[in-house]
Amino acid sequence: MEFDARVWREHGTPLVSPAGEGILSGHTVAVKDLYAVAGFPLSAGVPEFLGSPQPSHAAVVSRLLAAGAEITGIAHTDEFAYSITGGNGRYGMPVNPAAPQRIPGGSSSGSAVAVAGGEVTIGLGTDTAGSIRVPAAYQGLWGIRTTHGCLSKAGVVPLAESFDTVGWLTRDARTMAAVAECLLPATRSQEPQLVVDPDICAVADDDLAAATLAAAHRMGAIDTTVNADLESWFTAFRTVQGFEAWANHGKWITEHPNALEPEVAQRFQLASTVTRDRVGEAREVLRLAAEQLHSILDDRVLVLPSTATLPPPRTAPPETLESGRTRTLHLTCLAAIAGAPAISIPQPSINGLPNGICLIGAPRTDRSLIDLANRIG
Repeated sequence: MEFDARVWREHGTPLVSPAGEGILSGHTVAVKDLYAVAGFPLSAGVPEFLGSPQPSHAAVVSRLLAAGAEITGIAHTDEFAYSITGGNGRYGMPVNPAAPQRIPGGSSSGSAVAVAGGEVTIGLGTDTAGSIRVPAAYQGLWGIRTTHGCLSKAGVVPLAESFDTVGWLTRDARTMAAVAECLLPATRSQEPQLVVDPDICAVADDDLAAATLAAAHRMGAIDTTVNADLESWFTAFRTVQGFEAWANHGKWITEHPNALEPEVAQRFQLASTVTRDRVGEAREVLRLAAEQLHSILDDRVLVLPSTATLPPPRTAPPETLESGRTRTLHLTCLAAIAGAPAISIPQPSINGLPNGICLIGAPRTDRSLIDLANRIG
């Protein structure tokens, strides 16, 4: 397949050969350009950020190679992964194979497009606020955000470490489970009660909300009330995320004032204004929110739309994209706040467009959640 510079920063046949044989032998991987790959520099979606070749692989990359996978290439991401649109001002926006006139979703856009287009079987990404689940839904893929802290982030460029997690995308549940067997400890098999909150679903567009409720009820989910203060929780999440993002990258951005395109630059500018007092208050809001969510997830799995909208047109104006992004983040931040695993399962198209349904489980039930998704998806 012809090299697509909107998808790939580096590409090979393979770029990196397997380091052993195992459950992932024969699989190919697109690595999001936040993970260190030995011998190649990191970019994090920002050309000026390119540095010296990395001396060693990120921990997760090493484990995939040891299990028999080969790396096909290093795939593009939104700048510093601080977006869920899937575009990059310098490298361009990859074409969504499932809906070419629609955005691909990000920030794991390159990895997702490589999977959806059949160039690789596994897309390695990260998820802070939906960066796996959004492109999965927009491209009809399986995608998982793992429990916060259960996999090493050594060798991964951070955005907001309180929420950053390792994740991956595949075209089928079987491959998703194989990666989980490679990376994650086994979890106790369980049959939790599926629950769905109509008020949470109502954040999404009417057609998506209705489809999610119908699918959840077919799966046997019962209606519940989470009593989520979504606006307050989202505001607190965004405050902490911004504070940590600026702490991680503010000095570099200040020294390179023209390195970012306007959308992400404005986001970092807002992040630079967050005070320690504000972030302290926000962390307390999130602590209480996490306790509330954990009580719901103790022996249950929450079902909700993966995104608030169908994939928007590539030509949508910035204000339309931002409105959809904000509503989607009200949904995706729930798993981030709880530090919980969340999996996006592809659903039948709506108006000819891909979409997904999300399952959120209790922390450290990742493999059980994948098994459940495989049975009901």
